[in-house]
Amino acid sequence: MAAELIPAIAEGRRPRVLILGAGFAGLHAAKGLARLPVDITVVDRRNHHTFQPLLYQVALAVLSPADIATPIRSILRKHKNIEVLMDEAIRIDKQRRAVQMKSGVEMEYDYLVVATGSTHSYFGHDDWAHVAPGLKTVEDATEIRRRVLLAFELAERQMLETGSHPPLNFVVIGGGPTGVELAGAISDIAKLYMRHDFRHIDPAKARVLILEGGPRILAAYPEDLSRKAVEQLNALGVEVHTGAQVTDVQPGYVVVGGQRLDSVVTLWAAGVQASPLGKLLEVETDRRGCVLVNATLNPPGHPEIFVCGDLAHFEQDGKQVPGVAQPAMQMGDHVARMVEQDLKGTARSAFHYFDKGDMATIGRMAAVAKIEWPFKAHWSGFMAWITWLTIHIFFLIGFRNRIFVFWEWAWTYFTFTHGARLITGSQELPGWTEQQGVSGPEAGLPVDPTSPEFHAALSAPRGKA
Repeated sequence: MAAELIPAIAEGRRPRVLILGAGFAGLHAAKGLARLPVDITVVDRRNHHTFQPLLYQVALAVLSPADIATPIRSILRKHKNIEVLMDEAIRIDKQRRAVQMKSGVEMEYDYLVVATGSTHSYFGHDDWAHVAPGLKTVEDATEIRRRVLLAFELAERQMLETGSHPPLNFVVIGGGPTGVELAGAISDIAKLYMRHDFRHIDPAKARVLILEGGPRILAAYPEDLSRKAVEQLNALGVEVHTGAQVTDVQPGYVVVGGQRLDSVVTLWAAGVQASPLGKLLEVETDRRGCVLVNATLNPPGHPEIFVCGDLAHFEQDGKQVPGVAQPAMQMGDHVARMVEQDLKGTARSAFHYFDKGDMATIGRMAAVAKIEWPFKAHWSGFMAWITWLTIHIFFLIGFRNRIFVFWEWAWTYFTFTHGARLITGSQELPGWTEQQGVSGPEAGLPVDPTSPEFHAALSAPRGKA
């Protein structure tokens, strides 16, 4: 059967495997395939693999980009049957089994692995992107770091010059793992790590808010862990507002239920959508653009194409497998096993996701963990935080990165200092000038999130943005 599906096998030549994307799924597929008699090309728009679970720590100046990013060529250089190309796919011809690259190169394949991940979704309001950046890449992380640190610098300067500054409100839209991690980290650096660095402002007075449109944060986690997360966030000084539908995002403020809330920095963690590459396949997708795949991770009718990671809509036990690192790695490994089965002439085995659990860090010594293996447990607080640290050190790619990240965490923990607080690029902060002299009465809307009007706005009936 494999010989009929894959011409290379029938012709007795080495199959060509083209992997689009060098995230967790793409790299695991490449490493698994490297031991087989196939020729592999890995294509990615960037020359590095990013360990995304720690990206928020770059955004909040705990780590530098080099601590969590490794050149793809360095990761795969020991495998002689793998070549790496820095390029981007713009067209896929399924009939000819060829992919057109942005550079103009056309690459043929016998097997195609599409693992290009996901990007931000602003639910039809793409104009919000420049005001409220999301967090998916190293570039996103350094931009967020620039904005957060710049807000404190501008407040210090204006306080010295005029004796006042706009409210230091940091608004995170979305209460999923990324939103919770960002909010907790902002609170940590404001209240712990920068408390002695300024002379004219008190960073600890900064306000950090999470605006979640649903009834609770960390909706994918059990309710008890969601409650524990709220408790730990509140202990860090983070204000959690659920049922808060954001209807507008502008420089310097957001609108929630018709009420204006000033914001020196607004961050987006409310939604993701699949990479646009999924639509280039011209197969069935879900509403987020994820490709619907069968038990062997193929779009129906295309056994030579595998879709993995965030881009795949794979259901198990009636639920879609989440688009996080753990299933992406397992999918990549399984693709290699199925290609090996093709080469041996045996039937492909169905993919099964082995859920070991989920974890989200909240701040210093604060986290939640849903453990499924090797035992079942729900942890929160210090124990969950230590477990989170250990697992993320273990899965970091490269011995150097593990040592450096461990050292940075230890140094930060014992000295309360961060070593990556660098502001690079523009010194303009969107919305800073718009906030000068504009507050509740002048804007016609209350800006204090503790006001009765603000809470009434959150509980009022309204449509979704």
